[in-house]
Amino acid sequence: MGFKDHFSSKAAIYAKARPGYPAAFFAELAGLVPRHSLAWDCGSGNGQAAVSLAAHFDRIVATEPSAAQLAEAVAHPKITYLQSAELATGVADGSVDLVTAACAAHWFDLAVFYPEVRRVLRPGGLLAVWNYGLCTVNPAVDQLLDKFYRETVGPYWPPERKHAETGYRLLEFPFPEIPFPSIHLAAEWTVEDLAAYLHTWSAVTRYTNAIGVDPVAGFLPELQHAWGGGRRQVVWPLGGRLGRL
Repeated sequence: MGFKDHFSSKAAIYAKARPGYPAAFFAELAGLVPRHSLAWDCGSGNGQAAVSLAAHFDRIVATEPSAAQLAEAVAHPKITYLQSAELATGVADGSVDLVTAACAAHWFDLAVFYPEVRRVLRPGGLLAVWNYGLCTVNPAVDQLLDKFYRETVGPYWPPERKHAETGYRLLEFPFPEIPFPSIHLAAEWTVEDLAAYLHTWSAVTRYTNAIGVDPVAGFLPELQHAWGGGRRQVVWPLGGRLGRL
């Protein structure tokens, strides 16, 4: 069974246009596990989360099924990138301290992924899965973004998008849970930065493929008018689940 690939065609844009995570988030995750020998980042994409984990762990295995995404991955001496979906190929049983999946778990075959998590995690190890919802800027921009999100490209969102909207609360998660950190993402962006980010949305790609028209190009003049020039703070709510083996 092939993986659900919504991002390979936009891998180069994805690597540049997606917001970064706050360093404090990874420090908090690292503080929740007793050892810091090995972390597995599953569905790593271009390695954004893996590179942040490298500040806290001796070694990172980053798996990603898309060759296009791996071609954009950030090289790091602590990170080994592998082309794989939900399996940590070559990782020994009970050897991993932390498993992460950043904006990826809703695409996984969980019947494969969760047994693999149980196999590789050491006792007391932690699984962390997370995603972020629709960003906010200011009332004028937010109103336009919400309309673009729900009406323009709304019919083209894959059904798995509901998990990002609900902070993974609807995702099957058969692990004893601990509270997820209260945290958000923030970036100082121009309107062009935001437009580049919109191009990474799976719904935008599916709309373009189906209609033959780039919906962001048609939306941009209206967005620019509401934006008003310069840089503005863009904020995303981060939600997820933490489970201990």
